[in-house]
Amino acid sequence: MKSSIQIRLFLFPVCFLLSISCAWAQTGTASLHGKVLDSTRAVVEGANVTLANQAQGLSRNATTAATGEFEFLALPPGTYVLTVEKTGFKKYAQMNLQLLVNVPTSVNVLLQVGALTTQIEVSGEAPSINTEDATMGIAFGENQVKELPLEGRNVPDLLTLQPGVAYTGNRADTSTDDTRSGAVNGARSDQGNVSLDGIRVNDEGGHAFTSVLPVTLDSVQEFRVTTSNANADEGGTSGAQVALVTKSGTNSLHGSVYEYLRNTYTSANDYFNKLTQVKNCTLPNPNDCNTPPKLIRNIFGASIGGPIKKDRLFLFMNYEGTRRAEEVAVTDVELHGMGRSSGTELRGWDSNPQHLG
Repeated sequence: MKSSIQIRLFLFPVCFLLSISCAWAQTGTASLHGKVLDSTRAVVEGANVTLANQAQGLSRNATTAATGEFEFLALPPGTYVLTVEKTGFKKYAQMNLQLLVNVPTSVNVLLQVGALTTQIEVSGEAPSINTEDATMGIAFGENQVKELPLEGRNVPDLLTLQPGVAYTGNRADTSTDDTRSGAVNGARSDQGNVSLDGIRVNDEGGHAFTSVLPVTLDSVQEFRVTTSNANADEGGTSGAQVALVTKSGTNSLHGSVYEYLRNTYTSANDYFNKLTQVKNCTLPNPNDCNTPPKLIRNIFGASIGGPIKKDRLFLFMNYEGTRRAEEVAVTDVELHGMGRSSGTELRGWDSNPQHLG
């Protein structure tokens, strides 16, 4: 009996570590490919190349081949520093190198003759044009996700900024029976694939750009929609490939507390709704009946991220709650000979969903 308990206690941490390693292996990744040249455009063999993510203490090393090329695969998306060293040449350092999810990046390094103690520093981002493969799509980084305005703070709304993508899932006046509410190049939404940190999280029934796991705006680091010519590693469907990457903690402690409120007091009434209300008003002043449909949206939450063990283990948590109370004005139009009267009625609904990311 005692030995059985010891075996179980031993197997539990082993299974836990294996599950973590599998989760890391499935994380949405980036890649970097480049070539090292000298001032005469000749390739430089045997140069030491280092790629480092200083925020998380991650570092990768490589040596250029006879062709002067180097390559880093399966990298966590983020901001990196690329350094190249070779005896007889000045040290090269490129800062703020953005590597985005599912976007192969190419960088050519030009070394100058000089002492290795002298460093040439380049600041800037990698070119946004993908010259590594035939995939088509645009990746959005953390700054774009934060700064672009969003109605209802709904992440899928940002997907429509790419050519060929149409998303109407946030509109109450459209039919919910058509799965093309999220269409990419005309394909149905159930032909697409949604992945969160490399794991497929498609909603049953093929709802457009919908993940079965809650994804809040403050928990998304970046995302990309591959609209066509997807690689084999992105999914097993013929439609769009939506890749979402969540934030992770860094060596610095950071967090946020937020609340967004949209109230009926700032809403204007619909013309036909106002016309019906004034017409049927029983108050002395008909304008007192001019009441816009109820529209209350309250989104609040908090996030925190930081190190558990510096350069080794990190933590990020995000909580978000939503409170809604909305009405939709439905207008009937009088048709000659059909016996229908004109008028407007309000249909409302309340919801209190909560999301934990």
